[in-house]
Amino acid sequence: MKTNQIKIDFNDGREVSDDFILFENIITDRGSRYSVSGGTVHKREDVKKFLTRLKSNKKYAKATHNTFAVRISADNKIFETKSDDGETGAGNVILRILQKENMINVVVVVTRWFGGIKLQNDRYKHVQDATRYFCKKV
Repeated sequence: MKTNQIKIDFNDGREVSDDFILFENIITDRGSRYSVSGGTVHKREDVKKFLTRLKSNKKYAKATHNTFAVRISADNKIFETKSDDGETGAGNVILRILQKENMINVVVVVTRWFGGIKLQNDRYKHVQDATRYFCKKV
């Protein structure tokens, strides 16, 4: 039996001050490169606008993966979503860190350009490290 959990917003979350922040080439491993970006969002349309803005840069539009997670506070509830963009499980890694850091009204995107060598489980560590980097810098 599946139960739906409602997360309650106690108004103690951390928010990002800008609508678009980008940290490029923060991790390199065996040819793969990672960047992290994020910004303030309050509704689904804001997330779409953020992703459109990021991908308006051809380099990011052509990236192998743009994985992301979102946490939005509305009506004293927190709504969450994520996307793996082909990097299985990566969206969940980002979301877990946003939850631990109590970030709200935020989208965080970890971008990867594949370097030709499979990273196996190290890719999750890099997604985690990139997300933590973002949370620490904002």
